[in-house]
Amino acid sequence: PSGSEEPAGPSARPFVPVTANLDELREAALACRGCDLYRDATQTVFGEGPPDARLVFVGEVPGDQEDRRGRPFVGPAGEVFDRALAEAELDRQRVYVTNAVKHFKFVIQRGGRRIHQTPRQIEIGACRPWLEAELSVIRPELLVCLGATASKALLGPDFRLMKQRGAYLRGLPWAPRVMATLHPSAVLRGDTPSAKDALYGLLLEDLRKVAADLV
Repeated sequence: PSGSEEPAGPSARPFVPVTANLDELREAALACRGCDLYRDATQTVFGEGPPDARLVFVGEVPGDQEDRRGRPFVGPAGEVFDRALAEAELDRQRVYVTNAVKHFKFVIQRGGRRIHQTPRQIEIGACRPWLEAELSVIRPELLVCLGATASKALLGPDFRLMKQRGAYLRGLPWAPRVMATLHPSAVLRGDTPSAKDALYGLLLEDLRKVAADLV
């Protein structure tokens, strides 16, 4: 599906093969030079999950652990995500998980620690053909945007996550029903244990709604 006009500027489009096979897309993505993020990242982090998944989750960008291991949602935020999926009784092996941007964007702090940076709109736009290709193959019944970046990438720049989270949007090209919820990393950024618990509660509430509607 294509929800908008082709963005001006850099694009992964020349690297995306015409195929209905996720493995072929994943292999091709390893050689993507659609924007400059590939220069510093260790590797492409493509989506993961079955091609017939009824439910797709779209996050923002790989983190440090994802970049090292080549898999989405395997770092600290991934642990929160896995816990919430389990509590909502959603089987991670049966859902497809990917990111709006496939290469890690970061700055290096003292001591060599790599700190995540939010991708720019031009980078999100450049990577969009990969996401469109994934969704065209899978054709999920339900898609969940994790966090503000993924939400704005798929739902438009005016989308307000905390006002509109947990509600289904229909009539979009991505899936019959699309929802946005918190990114698991937002839970980790809570200032206090009680704040973290409250944020986790919002995420879990939305995932339980999704689980109930997939039955």
